[in-house]
Amino acid sequence: MRRVVITGMGAISPFGEGVQLLMEALTAGKSGIQQLEELTKIKGLHPTIAGKVPRYEFKSIPRKHRRTMSAMSIFAILAANEAIAQAELTPETITNGSCGLSVSSTIGSVQALQSFFEKFLDGMSIEAIKSTEFFKIMNHSCASNLAQYLGITGRVIAPSAACSTGCQTIGLAAEAIAFGKQDIMLCGGADELHPLTVGTFDIIQAASTEYNDTPTATPRPFDKDRDGIVCSEGSGILVLESLESAQARGATIIAELTGFSSTSDPVNPASPSPEAIAKCMKLALENAAVAPEDVDYVNAHATGTELGDAAESAAIASLMSDGPMVSSLKGHLGHTMAASGALEIIATASMMKNGLVIPTRNLLDIAPECQGIRHIQTPVRAKIRTALKNNFALGGINTSIVLRSYDD
Repeated sequence: MRRVVITGMGAISPFGEGVQLLMEALTAGKSGIQQLEELTKIKGLHPTIAGKVPRYEFKSIPRKHRRTMSAMSIFAILAANEAIAQAELTPETITNGSCGLSVSSTIGSVQALQSFFEKFLDGMSIEAIKSTEFFKIMNHSCASNLAQYLGITGRVIAPSAACSTGCQTIGLAAEAIAFGKQDIMLCGGADELHPLTVGTFDIIQAASTEYNDTPTATPRPFDKDRDGIVCSEGSGILVLESLESAQARGATIIAELTGFSSTSDPVNPASPSPEAIAKCMKLALENAAVAPEDVDYVNAHATGTELGDAAESAAIASLMSDGPMVSSLKGHLGHTMAASGALEIIATASMMKNGLVIPTRNLLDIAPECQGIRHIQTPVRAKIRTALKNNFALGGINTSIVLRSYDD
């Protein structure tokens, strides 16, 4: 199989547009979580905090394309533009069939769904509904809009796996390249914030509710005072390509993607088991031909939930003991849903290039059930040759990706 490398990265996050702003904020230990007035107006909703993308330049997208886009598709376009520019892909390379697309969201635009049903239920009529609304609602909205905007003629896939989406889209894109189906793949995820997204986690008692007055103090991955997820929005897009393609183009290689695993945990749809997580990580390492003891860093999924963080800690400890450094970026970003895997892989690749491990924000007192692994609580200067990235989703979908620093 062909080797797969990363040659471009683009990000839209609660810190703004661009990978540079993302990494500057993460390195400085900043939080993207804030109080949102719109959440205080929802009856019965306990959390009033979230991570929101600040002002962004959407008018750079021509109106003829923008008409079918909700916020999440716009995020994906802006992130893709940055990734394409960094990879120095030409329009001909993108449109000649050698380039494919693997991008998705958790579901279609909830805001568009709300707008649709407000009009429909007002008199049980479809007369006020615009023809463009469906293109925002359909589950592959981000992929479709990206393909239309960029003129993609290669394969387009849009796997939806809740919080594992961003990681799964990247892994499947890597497989398409490794098996010679495409030379280049744009991949990643995007999601937009809506009160119902926050409400979903509140209903299942997985949302952070104790820090509404101190929003930057949550989420608290692995901490004894953690109390749940904080929802966010954004997009992360990567350019993956075969090593041969990158070398032929003279592209700058950021990192190599060497392993991927996606497994199902049928035990509980709302809470992953340590055994299932360990199996997923083990399979990804085997796919990369990497021994557990050779992993330098694990970028944990750790969202700040009581059960999820404990299960992931136990899984890492059982497979790798206290060997690799471990941190989560959810304390900085919140949970960006389908974008989380992509944004956190971008951050991990950047850490590998910069030789700096970003610690888990808000981890002040490690919970007893999360001990047994090497938590990073302050920035560490270290060479990361091999990194493992985890994403776990409601419904029992687990994913892990292995990155390796690239050396000619």
